[in-house]
Amino acid sequence: MLWVVCWYPQSPISYRDLELMLRDRGLSVNHTTDHRWIQAYAPELEKRVRPHLRLTNGSWRVDETYLKVKARWIYLYRAVDSRGRTIDFRLSAPRDTAAAKRLFRKAFAQSNTVNPRTITVDKKVAYPKAVADMKQDKRLWRFSKLRQIKYLNNIVEQDHRRVERLVRPSLGFKRLRTAWNILVGYKTLAMMRKGQVKGIGGDDIVAQAAFVDALFDPAA
Repeated sequence: MLWVVCWYPQSPISYRDLELMLRDRGLSVNHTTDHRWIQAYAPELEKRVRPHLRLTNGSWRVDETYLKVKARWIYLYRAVDSRGRTIDFRLSAPRDTAAAKRLFRKAFAQSNTVNPRTITVDKKVAYPKAVADMKQDKRLWRFSKLRQIKYLNNIVEQDHRRVERLVRPSLGFKRLRTAWNILVGYKTLAMMRKGQVKGIGGDDIVAQAAFVDALFDPAA
């Protein structure tokens, strides 16, 4: 089960592909069961991985891309640091100041983040208002600098492409909750591949698998 939960979110494959891969290994698991495992355990995996992440730095890059959920465009807000390490992410139907503020509040609540020195965004008008409101509410450091420089956001743009590559085989999402749980799996495995887990290299697949096993082992 953990193999399914870790393999699907990092590879551009469908649930039917995953069913065939398991059958090749002598396991008969229906693709709908694979889907239920992802829905149940991907959020739990993120919850258990978060306390083991390295600190991100104070130079944030924030942007959003869009995904289709039941024929409706939904926005995926994302923040990474200057090294490309994932800070946080959030799905939102509206694309406005309130959505940007919700991303910031969620990111500030994580144990591996620091109050940013700089926040780099594109030219959308929602971000200056969100940053000003967060400073007024004393949720954001008052000396944090907002930079609206599009080319400096190439790091987060590259991360968008990774998500789009993984989403394509799924042929879209049917429900917002389903989309969120799968995206949590994508992002959690991406954080591990980026070397964000303390003491484990981003290319050390064996150590990462052992780490995940230990997270779910009641005797560990």
